[in-house]
Amino acid sequence: MLTLSDFDFELPAELIASRPLENRDASRMLVVNDDPQIQDKHIRDFVDYLRPGDVVVFNNSRVIPARFIADGKHEITLHTATKDGCWWGLCRKFTKLKPGRVLKLDDGSEIKIISQNHDSGLKIKFLSDDALAVLDRVGKMPLPPYMKREEELSDRDRYQTVYAQPLGSMAAPTAGLHFTPELLDAIRARGAKIVNITLHVGAGTWMPVKTENLSEHKMHSEWGRITPTQAEIINNAERVIAVGTTSMRLLESAAKYNREPEKFRRVAPFCRTTSIFITPGYEFKAVDVLLTNFHLPKSTLFMLVSAFAGLPEMRSAYSHAVAEKYRFFSYGDCCLLFKKGNK
Repeated sequence: MLTLSDFDFELPAELIASRPLENRDASRMLVVNDDPQIQDKHIRDFVDYLRPGDVVVFNNSRVIPARFIADGKHEITLHTATKDGCWWGLCRKFTKLKPGRVLKLDDGSEIKIISQNHDSGLKIKFLSDDALAVLDRVGKMPLPPYMKREEELSDRDRYQTVYAQPLGSMAAPTAGLHFTPELLDAIRARGAKIVNITLHVGAGTWMPVKTENLSEHKMHSEWGRITPTQAEIINNAERVIAVGTTSMRLLESAAKYNREPEKFRRVAPFCRTTSIFITPGYEFKAVDVLLTNFHLPKSTLFMLVSAFAGLPEMRSAYSHAVAEKYRFFSYGDCCLLFKKGNK
């Protein structure tokens, strides 16, 4: 049985990308397939691996400026909207903020603490008619803590994909950050189709795993949608290429909850939350190829790519990436992975 320690690896701190490259499409791309196993390419080479009839699936969720300061000292990062108009947010020493307390934000608006728990942090309510308008005034882009810096003006653009539409994510679907309008046009010119599905990224994809026994880890839920029209295109694909682990998780969720496999070849239409946790041994039903960034040691995302391409293969690929000084994490380089056993 695999444990958390099986997904650990050494990563030099200098390989963590704290800022993006000047051009989105300048990133390197490590290719892992059966023969040869590892190739050093660039993201502009992505289209060379496409075939007519492929469907490339992107997550078009837009990042909310979800991090803000309350009462001048409490930094809160929102991660999940609730059906009753509230939000869950992470905050250090959140237990000191008792339910019922009202906090003031930098623009003079207020939030109220509704409840708290150790899994999700604080449940808060904006005492305003338009919470997103408040966040646009006072919020900052929720850059991952490993960047070890504050938001800069350029992050408002670069920590957002060029095709982002519906607001809802507290972290960027980072594999999509490499794509430019020109690269999207090149995908279509290759004879492949593009489908933009939506998964609002919450805490589930990046919260640390704290239990050695993986079965004890609880994933946070995230809301996603695949329309009937999108499902039809995906089901008629020769191959499905997921751009990012968030696209992968939504596609595999739509396959997992497919109650009519005789009708839907890969996925059924989907509009609900998912807390899918993919580890080695999982049988992939929807995705054939995955483009993704390099992920943290012991993370659920490294477990996902190891399930898809093989743990020994990913250990070898990451060792190669370290030796060749690839840039890691959200603003880093990417890798193109083929499902183990498929080319």
